[in-house]
Amino acid sequence: MSSRVLVLGGSGFVGRHVVERLQRAGARITVPTRRLAAARSMWSQPRVHVTVADVMDPPTLARLVAEHDAVVNLVGILHGSEQQFERAHVELPRRIAEACAQAGRRRVVHISALGAAADGPSKYQRSKARGEAVLGQAAQVGSLQLTVLRPSVMFGAQDSFLNLFARLQKVFPVMPLARADARFQPVWVRDVAAAVVTCLQRDDTIGQTYECCGPEVWTLRDIVKAAGQWAGVGGGDGRPVIGLPGALGRLQALALELLPGQPLMSRDNLDSMAVDNVASGQVPGLEALGITPAPLSGVGPLLLGSDGPQARLDRYRRSAGR
Repeated sequence: MSSRVLVLGGSGFVGRHVVERLQRAGARITVPTRRLAAARSMWSQPRVHVTVADVMDPPTLARLVAEHDAVVNLVGILHGSEQQFERAHVELPRRIAEACAQAGRRRVVHISALGAAADGPSKYQRSKARGEAVLGQAAQVGSLQLTVLRPSVMFGAQDSFLNLFARLQKVFPVMPLARADARFQPVWVRDVAAAVVTCLQRDDTIGQTYECCGPEVWTLRDIVKAAGQWAGVGGGDGRPVIGLPGALGRLQALALELLPGQPLMSRDNLDSMAVDNVASGQVPGLEALGITPAPLSGVGPLLLGSDGPQARLDRYRRSAGR
């Protein structure tokens, strides 16, 4: 495996898990960040160097790439304008490809998204496809050795997925939900991190694309309901989930976009859910990397279960045994 790894987006939710797995594999890791405080949890970690840097600056990125054997690109946004998606998902991959060409061929593992397609219904999906294409073209001319991972929606400790649904149900008595019947194949973030490291360790993954999905297919309605149940909301029953018709769901998304801060939902998110976020079966999955993906039904209760019915039962049992 490459001994020096540059992890772009390493201070984020997925990045923290990738950096942990890389450390365990013995790599030396550099995590560039625009704000040093964003990577506070990594300051004291062995073999991790956190540096303040703007990776969108071509000379800075070229220097960083030249100092490493491999690049892991985790940078991505879920909400934004056409220009913001283009910058994060297309322009950065283009600059990575240019930096690899300057430095000589480099190993690149790129995190894209399940459903990325040039004709996808959302700006997010189309921009992800363009980013893949930019790196794919660079790989064809030999300036980098590329592996692409396409994860479904990811869950894990401190995520903004299950935890968000659980928190909302602690506040609201009902959950009005747009695209309630949209289907997902949620994947544990730790399985995606394991896939990144495996790809860096195995040369036979070069030139390959893998879909990273869990073993279960869920509707959004069922995910939201389960999150409330696992968190112990409503005595373990969760809140009622009310599916919204299309026009009303779009109005809800627009209203959420206008709220200050990071939106909980956007109209582009709704557009993404027009197609099911499940494995196509046209490219290999995690099993091809020797990874048995964990089911949401098995991990979810452990992530949210501190207030759930199983946790309360366990506390009663411990009390009775005193």
